[in-house]
Amino acid sequence: MAEGFLKSFDPELEVYSAGTRPEKKVNPRTLVVMSEVGIDLSANIPKSVDIFTDISFDYVITVCDGAKVSCPVFTGQVNHRWHIGFEDPASAKGTEDEILYFYRKIRDEIREKFLEFYSKELVSKIK
Repeated sequence: MAEGFLKSFDPELEVYSAGTRPEKKVNPRTLVVMSEVGIDLSANIPKSVDIFTDISFDYVITVCDGAKVSCPVFTGQVNHRWHIGFEDPASAKGTEDEILYFYRKIRDEIREKFLEFYSKELVSKIK
């Protein structure tokens, strides 16, 4: 979700998303709630963070508390490390409506926090 939002804020950004335990495909509920805000993630393929550890990045941002703890060491240059934590929507329990409600809540939190990050950290440094 964070990758989708960052690219929607600025299509020129190079954004990579990866997980410590990636699934085989993007969660269908994620596709639903992101499409509700006009972001199509259907072409995205989950990747392991391990394929990025020797690449240099301006920012490495972890988004779930488990990833903050288990994120591998990046051997490429990393100028800034951030943690912007969220609950994992895949852990939601209940009816389908309750689960989708939780996904939407997390989606909206991600949009808010990453817009704040983008505005304060990226746009302010360009000006």
